[in-house]
Amino acid sequence: MLSAIKHKLLTLLQLLLVITYIISEEIIWDGIARPIYSWVHSLQALQKVERWLGDINASVILVIFVLMLASVELLGIYAGVLFVSGKMAFGVALYLTKIPIAAFTFWMFRVTESKLMQFGWFKWIYEKIMAVIDWLKSLEVYQSTIFKLKEIKKKIKTFWKTVKAKYFSKGSPFATRLKKLYNSVKQAMKK
Repeated sequence: MLSAIKHKLLTLLQLLLVITYIISEEIIWDGIARPIYSWVHSLQALQKVERWLGDINASVILVIFVLMLASVELLGIYAGVLFVSGKMAFGVALYLTKIPIAAFTFWMFRVTESKLMQFGWFKWIYEKIMAVIDWLKSLEVYQSTIFKLKEIKKKIKTFWKTVKAKYFSKGSPFATRLKKLYNSVKQAMKK
């Protein structure tokens, strides 16, 4: 009986870890932060910063990176506290504000990774974090959840294509009425 309870608690903990990881990685990172990261990476000004970072001492880079990472994490924690305390709009706004900073921080990590890995303790922590992520991804609950999310995503895309074709294609009656309404409002605003 005790082992059954222990097993259920362990399964629940795994599920919570998987859900947390999926939300942060699959939804927030892939859906929001990765496009920002790609945009940040493409900026010409940052290529100058990248060259500048290449010339800086590894210890200075470590301090800058740790400060940026800590500030991003503290913003996330504070946003969570605001969200839980009932200040949801402010919490969500603060969390959304942290995403570009996090994207910049990840960009900086990728650019300076070889210098950061010179520190044995940093490399050890990084490898442990990656091992935990690999462990999470190997769990059956993770794989089945990802499979279900992909199926839901396919259904949403199919539904959206149907709605788009039905209501927003050039010849649809809905789009025609919407254009007429827009033009009449536009004409009324000119008067």
